Amino acid sequence: MTSAVPTAVPEERTERRPLTMCGPDFPFGYDAYLEHPAGLGAVPPEAHGTEVAVIGGGLSGLVTAYELMKMGLRPVVYEADRLGGRLRTERFDGAPDDVVAEMGAMRFPPSSTSLFHYIDRAGLGTVPFPNPLAPSTPSTVVDLKGEAHYARTTDDLPEVYQEVARAWNATLEEGARHTEMQRAIRERDVPAMKRIWDGMVERLDNQTFYGFLCDSPAFASFRHREIFGQVGFGTGGWDTDFPNSILEILRVTYTGADDDHLSIVGGSEQLPRWLWEHAPDKLVHWDQGTTLSSLHGGAPRPAVTALRRTAAPGDPAGNITVTDADGSIRTYRAAVFTAQSWMLLSKIACDEDLLPIDHWTAIERTHYMESSKLFVPVDRPFWKDTDPATGRDAMSMTLTDRMTRGTYLLEGEGDGPAAICLSYTWCDDSLKWLPLSAHERMDVMLNSLAQVYPDVDIRAHITGDPVTVSWEAEPYFMGAFKANLPGHYRYQRRLFTHFKQDRLDPRHRGLFLAGDDISWTAGWAEGAVQTALNAVWGVMNHFGGATDPANPGPGDVFDGIAPVELPED
Repeated sequence: MTSAVPTAVPEERTERRPLTMCGPDFPFGYDAYLEHPAGLGAVPPEAHGTEVAVIGGGLSGLVTAYELMKMGLRPVVYEADRLGGRLRTERFDGAPDDVVAEMGAMRFPPSSTSLFHYIDRAGLGTVPFPNPLAPSTPSTVVDLKGEAHYARTTDDLPEVYQEVARAWNATLEEGARHTEMQRAIRERDVPAMKRIWDGMVERLDNQTFYGFLCDSPAFASFRHREIFGQVGFGTGGWDTDFPNSILEILRVTYTGADDDHLSIVGGSEQLPRWLWEHAPDKLVHWDQGTTLSSLHGGAPRPAVTALRRTAAPGDPAGNITVTDADGSIRTYRAAVFTAQSWMLLSKIACDEDLLPIDHWTAIERTHYMESSKLFVPVDRPFWKDTDPATGRDAMSMTLTDRMTRGTYLLEGEGDGPAAICLSYTWCDDSLKWLPLSAHERMDVMLNSLAQVYPDVDIRAHITGDPVTVSWEAEPYFMGAFKANLPGHYRYQRRLFTHFKQDRLDPRHRGLFLAGDDISWTAGWAEGAVQTALNAVWGVMNHFGGATDPANPGPGDVFDGIAPVELPED
């Protein structure tokens, strides 16, 4: 139910990363691959300067473009909205640079080791994120069924919460060999990881998160399951995930993805902006000082409206021809699609031959989670005031079954301006906000919180307009992130392994899928980075390139660590 001690600075973070998201579905060491002095690989000199379309300017697209540029290729980035994707940071008028609203990704586990490769290269500072009951969070209030409990640690909560925590730990051990898998991941013991996980996939692919709990003797009590759904572990309640595949949840718990969260000082959007503007030290073909921005004249190409295959002399795969919103038509030998995959079904006119029919089916079956947030700027971190009657903080990080669900208190340096995430909700809880304007949402949220903190006038501290997002209403996203339903493992495997195209019919090669919803760990920026690196390997291989033998890439080792393939019949 709580996180371990967060790490605040890059030097400590490097020493104390307890796990890595190298598995369990594809236990490849992306961080070691990135850090190796041999680099990610090379393409033949005759390919240098060749254009490659990169569709989508979120984190995955910009990592892809950045690494392809370093290899000497010329990425052409298309972006329909704004660079950064779901690393979207909004700023408040008059607030210091470290007081921001993170509309998408806002907390990152140190186990995201390939993501932190880029965060560290960009020199971005991090601080612990104030999750419920985290050591860096001054206090937490859990408010369920009209009864509020104030806590600085789990020991301050009533015994029933300790019972729920013990039930969850027992369920993970008895039903998922949790400690054994975490040890294998920590030690990068690939045979052990695959032995444990392959059996889990075969046994649990058809099981929901809620069904997994119900099957556990430790969770025989409905009351315990209800409390767990609302309070959960790490970031808080997980009941909105109850219908999803338990495999999705185990990927989070095995890799420590819900522990030790850090936020990026000044906002996460700085990372994709750095990738866009940074001139790498080691470049092939391009002059020193070349950046993605300079290759694009400062701005990416606009939205893609059509994708089709066109014949190329002597190339049975053909080319990828891209039409954009300006009416420009350009043809490429290879393209990487990193935008939300449903865009291929709705916003973009596509040839069916872009992908095998089984991959189209997988895209159509992709299940997305809705998500809403609302932030307000405040004059100061007033929640640190001490209530003279109780000696408690005036306000706390709040988990509740009321409309707000999760409320986070975000302070800058000192006692100056700060911000509150009044509400962060998913799925049905998010849909409840959808018809309301930002101010209407804020009013409902303040009314809910007034029931928890009747003596605190939150509104009196608000200094500006609220900012909000519902990702399901964003036209180029249509949801916050992918979350597989039971039985969807086979679909996800098709999408994740698409970068390895030697078994595809030649007419289906040359277009590579990447991005958060292609990964096994959707909802975590690490998955966007890993699938970008897969696509970079795929493009390099497509152009006849190769990795250094001392630093094999994900495609080179694929056959030995590929995700288990479940039977179709």
